[in-house]
Amino acid sequence: MQQSHRLTELDSGVRVVTEHMDSVRSVALGFWIGAGSVGETRDEAGLSHLVEHMLFRGTARYASLEIDQIFDAMGAEINAGTGKETTSVYTRVIDDHLAEAFDVMADIVWRPRFAAEDLDNERQIVLEELAMYDDDPQDKVFDVLGEAVFGEHPLGRPIIGRPEVVAEVGAEGLLAFHHERYVPRNVVIAAAGAIDHDELVEMVARAQVERAGSPVPEPPSPPDADAAIRRMFLVKPTEQVHVCLGAPGIARDDERRFALRVLDNIFGGTSSSRLFQEVREERGLAYSVYSFQSLYRDTGQIGLYLGTRPDNLDEALSVVGTELTRLRAEPATAAELARSKENLKGRIVLALESTSSRMNRLGSSVLGGLPLLDLDEVVERVDAVTLEDLEQLAVDLFAPERLSAAGIGGDEAAFRTALAHVSPQLAEVASR
Repeated sequence: MQQSHRLTELDSGVRVVTEHMDSVRSVALGFWIGAGSVGETRDEAGLSHLVEHMLFRGTARYASLEIDQIFDAMGAEINAGTGKETTSVYTRVIDDHLAEAFDVMADIVWRPRFAAEDLDNERQIVLEELAMYDDDPQDKVFDVLGEAVFGEHPLGRPIIGRPEVVAEVGAEGLLAFHHERYVPRNVVIAAAGAIDHDELVEMVARAQVERAGSPVPEPPSPPDADAAIRRMFLVKPTEQVHVCLGAPGIARDDERRFALRVLDNIFGGTSSSRLFQEVREERGLAYSVYSFQSLYRDTGQIGLYLGTRPDNLDEALSVVGTELTRLRAEPATAAELARSKENLKGRIVLALESTSSRMNRLGSSVLGGLPLLDLDEVVERVDAVTLEDLEQLAVDLFAPERLSAAGIGGDEAAFRTALAHVSPQLAEVASR
């Protein structure tokens, strides 16, 4: 499955990247903006997410209801998401509707209305969303882990933000925040499917792009690589104890990223992985248990999650500790290495049959400064991963003295005691 992409940078600074796919009639279209929670100060925490919500409240040309009606009439949906480093606005339409979809999306991205009355209503929706996350320990524990791993650095803050910031910001302040970040040189427009690159470039060129020539916001300083580990626990009446262990990982442009994905598969990323088999299948200590990895501009995060009943916590973390020790001593057998590589290649190929997945890959890669590798190159990178690569990664990233811990449940003392199975340092460090 050979891939072919085209990339054009316009005079305004907007980059347009496309990939044509034969035999499809749909186009996945996305605006990718370098605006996320990492680019916020503490007093701005949550504004990137609130801006994303407000984009759909209408423009001078399109009312909020009209936007919904236009996309409903096309048999499509328009949606958006905010992450640590990016915001994306995206849709998938049949090719006949591309020009209309682009016109509406360009207007909401460049020229949102941000009326005070709309903000008053939308802030209530976001505050309800914040309350919803606080009530869900299985999600909340990841925010607690972020703070445990990265402390006061913006990476340690929840993407959704702080209630007091969301409650107090005014329409003019939010619009100024938008204008500083939604500048052409900080935007990538990506499309995949039944797309003609030159036609999309012409659409972008005709659009009245706002704030051309404005500089891209400066990224924050990298987090302290030598920061102390932390143990954090949120006391809450829950049926399960929700546990995350984690540490800083590698940056998104690190050549070891392919090896890390292979290692993550083996450790806890699949149903045949060590954590899943040992914690869930062999002992029945958890319904949900897995490892994960995230890549950012200057660093990353590795970690694992499990949810277990309080009476199983000690045994579950004992098994986790054993598996972490095993991972460092023997990160993979020959069979595990081969199976993980084939799993990863299979998932990549299957994902590339989706116009939306290809568009996401294009937009995130170009905005993040990553090379756009074709499928053969990706497969070569995966196939090139060796046991020695995994051995070094396991030692570098999963050393017990690097791990921080987050927990939510009813008994902090039991959490601390159980962590001794994973790392004596975690059991001894002062709770925060």
